[in-house]
Amino acid sequence: MSTRQRHIAHLHLHGVLDEAQYGNVIELMSDITPHVQAVPPDAVQLDLTSALRYFDLSPYDLVQTAMIKLKLFHGIDCSAGLAGNRMLAAMAADASAPGRTTWVPVDRAAEWLYPRPVTALPGIGRAMASTLGRYGLHTIGQIADLPPATLQRLLGAGQARLLAERARGHDPRPVTPAEPAAYLTADVVFDRDCLDPVRHHRAVLGLADRIGQRLRGERQVAGRVTLTVRYADRSSTTRTRALPEPADHSPALAAPALGLLTALGLQRARVRTFALRADDLRPADGAHRQLSMDPGDERARDAEAAADRARRRFGPGAVRPAAAPAVSRPAEPWA
Repeated sequence: MSTRQRHIAHLHLHGVLDEAQYGNVIELMSDITPHVQAVPPDAVQLDLTSALRYFDLSPYDLVQTAMIKLKLFHGIDCSAGLAGNRMLAAMAADASAPGRTTWVPVDRAAEWLYPRPVTALPGIGRAMASTLGRYGLHTIGQIADLPPATLQRLLGAGQARLLAERARGHDPRPVTPAEPAAYLTADVVFDRDCLDPVRHHRAVLGLADRIGQRLRGERQVAGRVTLTVRYADRSSTTRTRALPEPADHSPALAAPALGLLTALGLQRARVRTFALRADDLRPADGAHRQLSMDPGDERARDAEAAADRARRRFGPGAVRPAAAPAVSRPAEPWA
C-alpha cells in the first residue's frame, strides 16, 4: 500500500441535483478545502490533507463537518468514504449506508480491501468477473496475491497491470479542482421587444449582480466587462470597458456596465436581449483591493456576503438586487 499519508473523502450525494445545486455543493465544500474535485453527477471528492491542521480536527470529524454543512445549507443527505487515495475513498463510500461514513485508515487498508469481492474494484464488469471466477478468483486479496505473469495470461498485459495495482490499493491520482473559467457570461431575453429605458437599466443591473455572485462563488475577480445588446432586427452592439481595479463586488461591476448602457443611448431602441460578459479573470486571493475610507462600502460588502449565504441556502431568488439610480453622468471612453 502507498505510504503517503493523504486523507481523501468521497461524498456520494443522495437525490437528483440540477446543475445549479451541484455547483452550490462544490462552492460549499470549497469552504473546507480548495482541493475539491467534481465527480458528476452525484459525488465530490475532497483532499483534506492540508485542511486538517487549519481546522484542528481529525479526518473523520472533518468529513462529518462537511456532511452537516450539506444537510444544513442545502438539505442534501450523503454517504461518505474516507481513505488514503481516491479509489479507496470511493469504494468506502459505496460501502456506506446513507448518512454514514466508512473510514479506511492507511495502515488497515489491506485488511479492509482484500476480503471484498472483485466486483467492488472500479473497472471490473460482469465479463471480467466471470473470467476471474472461472479460475477461482473471487476476492480482491486473491488478485493481489496472484503472480503478475499468471494474471497476464488470463487478462493480457495492460489489463493485468492495472488490475494488480488496483487490487493492492494503489491510486496515485490527485484530487484535481476544475480549471477556472476564462470568462463568465449572463444574459436576459425579453418576451417581446423592449423600449423601456427603466427595464433596460434593471436588466443590466441584474446581470451584473448574477456575474458578481458567480465570481464570489468561484473566488475570482474580473478586470473587464463587455455589454452586448441585440435588437429586434437581429443586429447587435458590443462595448467593453476595463474596471478601475479587479472586482467581484456587484456594484463595482454594475457601474461600468450601466455606464456602457448609458453611452449607447437606447432611449427608443427595440431591445430583445442583453448579455454581460466578465473576463480578464484572476484568483481573488491574489487581487489587491484599494482600501476605502467609506464605512458604507464595508457595510455593502457585508450585506452582499449575507445575501450570497441566503441564496446558497434558500435559492437564487431569495435575495434580489435593489434598483440602482439611473446613470446620468457622461460615460468614459470604452476600451
